[in-house]
Amino acid sequence: MKKLLGEKLIKEDLISEEQLQKGLVRQRLHGGRIGYNLSVLGFIDQKHLSQHFRSHPPVPETIEETGLNRSFLEDLVLRHGSSLGHFRLAELMEHIKLPLKVVDELIESLRKKHLLEVQGAREYNKGAWVFTLTDKGRSRSADLFKISRYVGPAPVPLDQYNRLVEAQTIESIHVDESKVNQAFSPMIVTDRFLDRIGPAISSGRAIFLYGPPGNGKTAIAETVGQVLPGTVYIPHAVYVGGEVVSLFDPVTHEKAEPEKSGDQVDGRWILCRRPVIMVGGEFTLKMLDLDFNPIAKFYEASLQMKANNGLFIVDDFGRQQIDPQNMLNRWIVPLERRTDFLSLHTGMKFEIPFDQMVIFATNLEPKELVSEAFLRRIRYKIKIGYPTRNEYEKIFRQVCEANGMTFSSEVFTFLVEELYNRHEVQLSACHPRDLIDQVLDDAHYHNKPPELTCEALTRAWGSYFVEM
Repeated sequence: MKKLLGEKLIKEDLISEEQLQKGLVRQRLHGGRIGYNLSVLGFIDQKHLSQHFRSHPPVPETIEETGLNRSFLEDLVLRHGSSLGHFRLAELMEHIKLPLKVVDELIESLRKKHLLEVQGAREYNKGAWVFTLTDKGRSRSADLFKISRYVGPAPVPLDQYNRLVEAQTIESIHVDESKVNQAFSPMIVTDRFLDRIGPAISSGRAIFLYGPPGNGKTAIAETVGQVLPGTVYIPHAVYVGGEVVSLFDPVTHEKAEPEKSGDQVDGRWILCRRPVIMVGGEFTLKMLDLDFNPIAKFYEASLQMKANNGLFIVDDFGRQQIDPQNMLNRWIVPLERRTDFLSLHTGMKFEIPFDQMVIFATNLEPKELVSEAFLRRIRYKIKIGYPTRNEYEKIFRQVCEANGMTFSSEVFTFLVEELYNRHEVQLSACHPRDLIDQVLDDAHYHNKPPELTCEALTRAWGSYFVEM
């Protein structure tokens, strides 16, 4: 997959094969992105690279340009026709996401085979005609539903999917300092942390967040997702080995407004924000495999396939119901080679890009959880420790302000010295929010305005912490 960018640049006569090989040699020696290495060697400028990474899927003008064979598309039209009952060209185009020229050719082919017929043709305008399946067509569609019940937009072939994922690679993003500072401004973080997390995000590489619980690792990981710039095209479905893999997920993928331009885009693709997927203790290795529905007889994409060109967060790493080492063994090759292999139920294996920033967040000690070999493959390791008293006070003030409560220095001193110090409890970044929530709940129950007092915090403390 790493060669896809270079091969496309060669095809567009922007570089030569010899220049690509020199770029790959420099990449192995010095690291970095292949585009960056080609630029350093003077083989291509940033303008041409930027144009490449703004690729969009063009509208196919013929059946051949869809990358799909005619028989598959005709079968898909028949399944749509069976589901719709009666339809016009525009309605079928909306469902199948293919242009008029292609859909019209498929319709005419099915009419010649006596699988479709025109029910109403009172006008010369073909767009007003109403089509329906013939008895032969209904019999054929019934047989097709036994093979697959997929009735959705036409998929894109695997090679087209792989090429566009490579063109939209997460490694092409550029995140500047001002955007990172703005995204993390609602949080109390140090300049040192920002100086470390910024380059990590801009690299598009894996990040390992570790440290004691309750200090913002999950919030930091989610904020990284907000920082990711740009939009990407995601297909409704992918066609591989004669099977359909449903990819677009409205729960995971957030649609974006298309940029105003004269370029027409293949309707089988949807413009989205870079995806963000988060898993926690429920995560299993099976979620990294295709999910075959034995009733519908088509697949749902795996999580890492849905996360391509975006962010994959593994929260509470090490708390899953599987051995961490087995999980790590599954991740090592994709993290290093940035490709992955998936299998169909037929046994056929195929390669997809593993193009995503992965964030592992854990409360456990890294050296006890993972091997040195695995840690080497994660470029950035960032410890999120306990806040200092000054940082804790800033967080506490911020929470009070957000809830319309007046901060009191005297009450805060009581909290730290009489409760934290006396009970030997470590300051944690999540405590202000949780303690103030307790104060708000108590005030609401007693039907009185919330007030920050020593008594209110003492009651909240007693309810929140477990006495040892």
